[in-house]
Amino acid sequence: MCACQPGVNLRDYVSLHPPEVTFFLCLLSLAVSLLCLRFYGQTHTLPNPDIATDWNRLLSSLAEFQLCADANSSVAAAAASWTAPPPPQDPTEAGPTGDTLLHRRVPLVVGATSAPLEALSLHTEVTASQLGLPGNASVSVTVHVLSEAEGKGTYTCLTISGPTHLLPLDLLPPECPRTENVPPAVVHLVTLTPSTGAPPAAPQSCFSLQSHHDPALTVMLTQEDQEVAGRHLLESSGCLLGVCLLFCLYASLRRSPRRHPANAADRHICTQPLVDSDH
Repeated sequence: MCACQPGVNLRDYVSLHPPEVTFFLCLLSLAVSLLCLRFYGQTHTLPNPDIATDWNRLLSSLAEFQLCADANSSVAAAAASWTAPPPPQDPTEAGPTGDTLLHRRVPLVVGATSAPLEALSLHTEVTASQLGLPGNASVSVTVHVLSEAEGKGTYTCLTISGPTHLLPLDLLPPECPRTENVPPAVVHLVTLTPSTGAPPAAPQSCFSLQSHHDPALTVMLTQEDQEVAGRHLLESSGCLLGVCLLFCLYASLRRSPRRHPANAADRHICTQPLVDSDH
């Protein structure tokens, strides 16, 4: 009687069936990856994948452009048409035209080539797609560079007005503080140009934008959502590991023809009667 040799059977199966072994390794790798992802989700807070655009992405899209204005534009005329930033608006209440207007302090740095950066406002009209938002609706954007109290530097506020259903309203930056109703020193009506494009043909004053990622502006999954996701990952990885275990049992118990010359002799030994016929 021949003893069962699962190790030998498994080794022979691996050597004779490389496609199945490759499939097994893929399943095992996927199961381990899901377990690692579940462990990572238990120790870290994950961003919400259902939120297509948040303020970090919006500011990053805006920073891909330069704000440029003609050097010969009339600053006095622009300043005469300047109005103070609007009062804060409840983002849950849209205007009469279905638009929402926000005035928020944002992690955006404005750099200039030939203009002062104190009391500066830059206004432009863009499309939603230029800000990484769906559609081509018109969005009004004004970037304000304001001075901190006691002259300790500057900060940036963003006034944005657009369709309510397009603007990211799930997690908003802090409201920008109200300033005195005094027009800034420079007000430019500007156009957007790609920051990586060729320099403008006509003399222009251009302002570059640089956004800083703020984790507080990223919409994260709630603890309940992470627990549900972790449970699904654990169940999926458990099913895959079960399939891998069944695959190993099948390969170790299944007899396969051996490729070694001694196989025939081994089979002859296994078929020998247990009791000698002469006795």
